[in-house]
Amino acid sequence: MSKKILLLFSLFISNFIFSQIVINEVDGDNPSTDYYEFVELKSSTPNLSLDGYVLVFYNAGSSAPYSGSQSYYTFDLDGYVTDINGIVHVGNSQVSPAPAGSIPNNTIQNGPDVVALYLGSDTDFPYQTIATNTNLIDAVAYTNNASNYPTNLMTILGITICSADIETTTSTSKSVQRKNDGTYEVKIPTPGANNDGSGIPITRINITTSLTEVDEANSLTITYTANLPISGTDLNFSYVLDFGNFNSSDFTGDLNVTIPVGQTTVVKTIQLLDDGINEDDEVLNIYVDSVPTGYMMNRNNVKVRVHDANFIVQPWGTPLNPTFGIVSSTAPAGYYSTINGLSGTTLKQALQDIIANPSVVHAQNYGDVETILKVSDINPLNSSQVWLMYVEQPRSKLDYQTSNYNIGVWNREHIFAQSRGGFQDGTSSTADGIDIWLPTNANDLLTGHGDAHHIRAEDGSENSFRSNKNFGNVNTSTMYAGPTGTLGSWKGDVARALMYMDVRYNALNVVNGDVSESPTGYIGDLATLLQWHQQDPPDDFEMNRNNYIYTWQINRNPFIDNPDLASYIFGSNIGQTYTLGNENFEASKVVVYPNPTTDYIIIAGIESEAKAEVFSITGQMIKEVKFTNEVTLSLSGVTAGVYLVKISNENSSITKKIIVR
Repeated sequence: MSKKILLLFSLFISNFIFSQIVINEVDGDNPSTDYYEFVELKSSTPNLSLDGYVLVFYNAGSSAPYSGSQSYYTFDLDGYVTDINGIVHVGNSQVSPAPAGSIPNNTIQNGPDVVALYLGSDTDFPYQTIATNTNLIDAVAYTNNASNYPTNLMTILGITICSADIETTTSTSKSVQRKNDGTYEVKIPTPGANNDGSGIPITRINITTSLTEVDEANSLTITYTANLPISGTDLNFSYVLDFGNFNSSDFTGDLNVTIPVGQTTVVKTIQLLDDGINEDDEVLNIYVDSVPTGYMMNRNNVKVRVHDANFIVQPWGTPLNPTFGIVSSTAPAGYYSTINGLSGTTLKQALQDIIANPSVVHAQNYGDVETILKVSDINPLNSSQVWLMYVEQPRSKLDYQTSNYNIGVWNREHIFAQSRGGFQDGTSSTADGIDIWLPTNANDLLTGHGDAHHIRAEDGSENSFRSNKNFGNVNTSTMYAGPTGTLGSWKGDVARALMYMDVRYNALNVVNGDVSESPTGYIGDLATLLQWHQQDPPDDFEMNRNNYIYTWQINRNPFIDNPDLASYIFGSNIGQTYTLGNENFEASKVVVYPNPTTDYIIIAGIESEAKAEVFSITGQMIKEVKFTNEVTLSLSGVTAGVYLVKISNENSSITKKIIVR
């Protein structure tokens, strides 16, 4: 056979195989809440493996983050198989019959949008991938507004028809359904079945668990339920528990299932083992490889979170309950020596020469930042979690955002917003490790995209809410001051990160006011940030973070190591000579205890006359005392909360945070 004939034959076979699977039904808009969304596929032959296919969801919006017809969610179809009727559907947990694969509630956009089926995997379509017709198998366009269509997407993907699925809170639920002739209609949903009502009745098996999260060394109950009583002979099959690092060494239990004739349910119990290893939280996946003819695993691949029993607790506190003086700076001796005795622009330049030194500093990429944050932003109370800055709470490292769905997940937050800094997408999102890096300098702005000193672990939805706003209280409708009800334990961290960015990169500036996004390179409000820096001084959490990032980038945030630098470069001491170690008392020796406290504090470690002032977190002074060497300060009448104790003499000052209970 000639090569030309063989090529034509291969193309014919490929097109024939690809044409066997189509998107059969889409329901993206439900009456009231969107808890019944699903996408159904249909193959022309039964029991077709969907390995090598992926669903990609595109939003046709004209504004960020969906400008340019970009993807917002993907669903990899590896491991899924169509049933005896050629049908399989994936969707929300409340869809009935239960979908083979789970899509979080309210994920599928209402329209005008497109869902597309490709040959490939979810890794081929990272979040905000521009729509493409390469390896496209099928696509369905739909809208919830008869006068608004995803025209750009339709052009890119070669779609000529868009169906309108328009729902209200009181309407009868409908879906977009493919007819046998290849056209579409909108009618009452038929998930898991042929749209024309034909097909062979199937006994479907669902997997449910007693818990969605379980601690090591505890038991887990797994229930297998058929939608119809078993007939003929007993139903026998086996199941598997594994996923990632979770394997057969992590549990004991019988993996064989028998549902007797006439019954619908059987319950199995698995005992999880404590392996004695700190390995962070894991996920176990329950799945059945195969069932006898006439049966179908309707809900397979059920995942359960397994909490590690051997997590590490650090000796320092969270930003919400901070400690001070436990974690020491790991800056090498003499790291800041070149700034001693300088002032004004000369001082700022000397500081930049240290933290942007092209012969020393390493430029890591944005992909590496995820790895860095899982250590630098670790929750001191549980090493399986990261600490989310704005919302002041921990979250499992496993809950990292991988799609547009940002509820209950965490991601990487650029404190100096990418769009304002001009370094958007400036580095690779593929991690390559601590040993692979590029030289950098103060003019290398794109490095800011992956500079971990201003990137924090953050709640996905709160990150989206902050967007690229300035920080401050100048205009609360347009500026970001944090979630309502939080204590602002992150505000000083933000201030110091932005001051670092201003010094580190020549093109970046922190200025006063609610400044415009244009031109790029500017963010505000400096006056508020200086106030936040004083109210929320560096704690052990932030120092530990500074130390760890130094091991990757070989540079430090100087405003964490030397907080008083802020006033000499940005604040009231601009133009004055800066002297390292200019205090009459050493910060490391000053102690304020007990902390937390109820009705008093002791201030010690000072060998001179000094003054102590106690401020509320909003800056109101509530106590003041002058003393020499040591003092016991009564807090009688002070309400419970977080307070700042400023200790100063004529030459220097230090601020400590205390908690009154």
